[in-house]
Amino acid sequence: MNARTEPGKAEPVTPARPPIVRELLLVAGLFLVYKLGRQLAAGHTGEAFRNAHDVWHVERVLRLPGEGSVQALLLHGDSLVKVANTYYATVHFPATVAFLVWLYLRRPAHYVWARRVLAAVTAAALLLHLAVPLAPPRMLAATGLVDTARVYGPSVYGPPQTDHLSNQFAAMPSLHFGWALLVAIGLVVTTRSRVRWLWLLHPLLTLIVIVGTANHYWLDAIVAGALLGVALALIRAPRRTVTTAGHDTPAPVPAEEPVLVGAGR
Repeated sequence: MNARTEPGKAEPVTPARPPIVRELLLVAGLFLVYKLGRQLAAGHTGEAFRNAHDVWHVERVLRLPGEGSVQALLLHGDSLVKVANTYYATVHFPATVAFLVWLYLRRPAHYVWARRVLAAVTAAALLLHLAVPLAPPRMLAATGLVDTARVYGPSVYGPPQTDHLSNQFAAMPSLHFGWALLVAIGLVVTTRSRVRWLWLLHPLLTLIVIVGTANHYWLDAIVAGALLGVALALIRAPRRTVTTAGHDTPAPVPAEEPVLVGAGR
């Protein structure tokens, strides 16, 4: 009798990445739908200002801290307020894209989860933008706030009457804050570094910036956080595996029982 042993085949550890061309088309399509949807919400100036007065009144009834207290901190120096304006203008999209690219390359299963959550939050935000047009606090004289981007620069917005690239009456919810919070939560979930909780500084800084530059009310961020919470509850993150737990080297695979080949021939 001549027998030899062969190890059984190990199951693949790394989840398969979605096809990159499909993902690029999907993300680009979602972005275009969102931009077109925001344009549909434009043109409701009167309603947007009425809603802004209501939001401002509700915040005072709820005794939320005044947005002006945050702006006063930024206005202590021209350099600080310019940094805040630059952060608002340049960090939002690049940080989110970098987050998705990193997940796609290093945590494919979590990439799919994050993309679904991002799409759900953005779609819900678009519906709210259509249903509740809202002028930002920088446009509302009752707030007494300064449009820091217009005064100090840089600004990503032109005059509302001629700005055809963005809908400036879509303040609620704040996707600046919602996306930043998702990025931080995603990085905390998918990494195991002891300092990974520092990623929460990203949404914290974003909150200070969007309020201090008078682009958003506190309630805009609160609603965005609530939408993200619902999306995270409905779309569960995958369980951690060897590749999703943040290890750079694979964990040892337990030895399998040898399979007898040729026995009994």
